[in-house]
Amino acid sequence: MKKIVLSVFTIGAMIFATQNAQAQETETEEVEVIEIEVVEVEQDEFADLDVSELPQVIQDAIVTEYNDATVTKAWIKSEDEQTIYKLALDVKGDEKKVFIDQDGNWLENEEKEVETEK
Repeated sequence: MKKIVLSVFTIGAMIFATQNAQAQETETEEVEVIEIEVVEVEQDEFADLDVSELPQVIQDAIVTEYNDATVTKAWIKSEDEQTIYKLALDVKGDEKKVFIDQDGNWLENEEKEVETEK
């Protein structure tokens, strides 16, 4: 009697194990392939400039327009006999990026000013 019960139990276990194995084999996972296109972004042509090297005209324009502003970073770009400065200003705790030409004239943005010259 023990052998019959043990045989039935073993056969049941084998059937259960094979069903799980078959279920695992039939389930497949689909993998979606995503293509990534690399786009090169053209860097703006501004070169780093030490803040202490800013011309006096630029420093005066900053004091006139932004009374308590401090220049934290400066960049320079020369193009078609015009020099454009890109400045990072700390205005009462807020950082602001502005553009100014060599004569101390404020520019809305560098791209717009270059287009109007052409």
